[in-house]
Amino acid sequence: MPSRIPAGGKYGPGAGLILQKLMEEEKGKYQICGPTAFNFYGLDDQIPSVTYLYNNRISAKRSIGSLAFQFIKVADERLGALNAVRTQDTEIIYSSKARTLMDAVYDWSRFNSLPQGYDWIKRMIKNDFKLAAELLEATIKYGNMATTRRIGFLFDTIVPNSRLINRLRRQLSTSSALIPWVPGRSAKGTINRKWGIIVNG
Repeated sequence: MPSRIPAGGKYGPGAGLILQKLMEEEKGKYQICGPTAFNFYGLDDQIPSVTYLYNNRISAKRSIGSLAFQFIKVADERLGALNAVRTQDTEIIYSSKARTLMDAVYDWSRFNSLPQGYDWIKRMIKNDFKLAAELLEATIKYGNMATTRRIGFLFDTIVPNSRLINRLRRQLSTSSALIPWVPGRSAKGTINRKWGIIVNG
């Protein structure tokens, strides 16, 4: 409890404290992700009414106190690449900026984050190029084949012939199946054989 009751005589714990106590009770781990993290890192100026988080215990949408949460249950190995932010009453765990950018591509259908996620990546790397290496590490560790192809193709347009890209190419399978650059749109466009991408946007 706070040392003093706030003005108005009503106290409500913040999302960080709620998640800390809940995960202690559940003996689980979490990291805030998706639209909540997009806003936190200044990628998107929309403030979501729901706090999105990956965790290894709960899969549900829940209201706790006056706050709404979307719990996305994932395997233990998909948790990681964290940014611990200290608040007034606790520590709140976000996905790192690199992991958040990667998840905009990986979890596009849940977060409705493509194609604008590509613009976020271009903008962030232009302002902080060391983020490129962190993004590639996050892609290799937490992404899937489609994410690897899309981010690899994007990197080729930003930093062609970079040695970093070779690490991504080694992750590719030998499959000849093509995937759309912008999922959800008609799969018509030029074909990039290097990454197995139909450039449809």
